[in-house]
Amino acid sequence: MAEFTCDAAPHPRTPTLDGLITAILGGTGEQGRGLARRLAMAGHPVIIGSRSRNRARATAQGVGHGICGLANRDAIREANLVIVAVPYQGHGELLAGLTAELAGKIVVDCVNPLGFDEGGAYPLPVPEGSAAQQAATLLPGSRVVAAFHHVSAILLLDPEAETLDQDVLVLGDDRAATDLVQALAARIPGVRGVYGGRLRNCRQVESLTANLVSINRRYKAQAGLRITDI
Repeated sequence: MAEFTCDAAPHPRTPTLDGLITAILGGTGEQGRGLARRLAMAGHPVIIGSRSRNRARATAQGVGHGICGLANRDAIREANLVIVAVPYQGHGELLAGLTAELAGKIVVDCVNPLGFDEGGAYPLPVPEGSAAQQAATLLPGSRVVAAFHHVSAILLLDPEAETLDQDVLVLGDDRAATDLVQALAARIPGVRGVYGGRLRNCRQVESLTANLVSINRRYKAQAGLRITDI
């Protein structure tokens, strides 16, 4: 991986895969840390974002692989692609406060609106239809893509899992942006990025995570998805 520092900001532009610098909002959580680790291992500069700069830096040091950590606004400023990996409960508030900073950026939303009770995981209703559609509503100046909903954080963080053997469904209304995110997903060994439709189709993709949680609990597994015949 090429040397990268957090103050090596790109000029705003449509990024190429090789020129991609990724910020992960919610990067201190398991999903964010896992994605940061895998993308950095694949050779991409990654910045972990958090409300707390100190927490972001400490998390980045713990993950390693040349990852750095910054407060959310600073992380966004340095990046040309931003992954949103926060809990759904804080999703809308976070994005509403970062509308200006995220304008012009490709924003990849991987948030699953789920609830949990004695019966297990279940999908939560979202007024806009899905978390990704909520993001698009709150970020009219951004290019919103939905992806990485079904990739297990445990597998992403597992040092013994060299490949993941699963597909990542990528949804969005901007063809260039979805093509880029598909290619980014494919940089993770064993993963394919598969186009899954427009943002209006995100609700069932996010909700399917509840089924995967149930599968994994029953079979003590870390199951993902494979799309056949393509």
